[in-house]
Amino acid sequence: MAAILVPIRSKDKIANVSCYDPSAGSGTLLMNLAHAIDEERCVIYSQDISQKSSSLLRLNLILNNLVHSIPNVIQGNTLTSPHHRDGQAFKQFDFIVSNPPFKLDFSDYHKRLDTKENHTRFFAGIPKIPPKDKDKMAIYQLFLQHIIHSLKSNGKAAIVVPTGFITAQSGIDLKIRQKLVDEKMLAGVVSMPSNIFATTSTNVSILFIDKTNKDKVVLIDASKLGTKTKEGDKQKTILSEAEEIQIISTFTCKNPRKDFAVVVDYADVCRPYPKKLQFQCWSILRGRNQTYRHKRRKIYCKNKRIF
Repeated sequence: MAAILVPIRSKDKIANVSCYDPSAGSGTLLMNLAHAIDEERCVIYSQDISQKSSSLLRLNLILNNLVHSIPNVIQGNTLTSPHHRDGQAFKQFDFIVSNPPFKLDFSDYHKRLDTKENHTRFFAGIPKIPPKDKDKMAIYQLFLQHIIHSLKSNGKAAIVVPTGFITAQSGIDLKIRQKLVDEKMLAGVVSMPSNIFATTSTNVSILFIDKTNKDKVVLIDASKLGTKTKEGDKQKTILSEAEEIQIISTFTCKNPRKDFAVVVDYADVCRPYPKKLQFQCWSILRGRNQTYRHKRRKIYCKNKRIF
C-alpha cells in the first residue's frame, strides 16, 4: 500500500505531510507509510477505540523515530467522537491508510451518528440496524466515508475493503463508488488473494484514492498470486517479493497486462469487464462491452526505478 501511495521517484518531492489512520490498531500501516515517506518528513495522526492498541502504537512511534507524533495518538471512537480537527472543521490529511473493521454491531450508538454535521461526512448514508445479526452491520462503510471526507483536495488514500464493496449493485457501497468516479478521485483497485491479512479470512481488495488522478484508473486482479501456508490453525497467503513488485510496478506505471490488469478511462469506469479476463471484483465496470488487448511488455516506467 505504501509503495503505491509513495513511489520512490516522487519521494524527494514529499515533505511536511500529514498521515492518518482512523482505525489505526497498533499502527502497522502508518509505520510502513512513514518509512516510505521518511520519518522526518511526516507527522502521524491516529485514532482507535482500543486503549491497548493505542498504547502499542505509541511504543511503535518511539521505536520508529516518530516520537514527535505521540501527542496525535488518540484513544476513542472515531465515528461518534472524531478527535482531529482544525477549529470546528474536520482536519484534512495528505495521506490516509486504513484497514477498518468490516462488520460490527454499532446499534448502541447508531442514533448518535444521525446529526447535521454527519450528513456531510456520511454522504452515502448510515447502514440501517437489521432485525437480527447486528454483528454483521457494515461499519466499514462509515469509515470509508469518513476517510473520503478527511482527505485534502490533493490527498491520497489506501483502504482495505471487503471485495463485496466492489461488486455491490445498490445501496451505500454503490453510492460511495459513484462519488469516487463522478468526482474523479479513484486511482484504482487491487483484488488481493484470500487470507492475505491475518485479521480476516474475507476476500479483500485495496481501494486507492487519489484526488489528483483525473486520467486513467488501474484495476488489478492479484487474487491468484501468493503461496498458501499455515500459521497454527489459520490459513495464510504470502506474496513473494517478485509478486509485490509486479503489483506495484503495474499500478504505478499503469501498464495493462493480460489476465492481470486493465487500465481504463473514467468514461469507461462502471462498464462490464470482458469475461475472458475473469476478474472477480469489477462489476464496478458497467455499460457497453469492450475488448481489451494487451501487449507483453517489460515492467519499467520511463527507465526510472519505481520500487
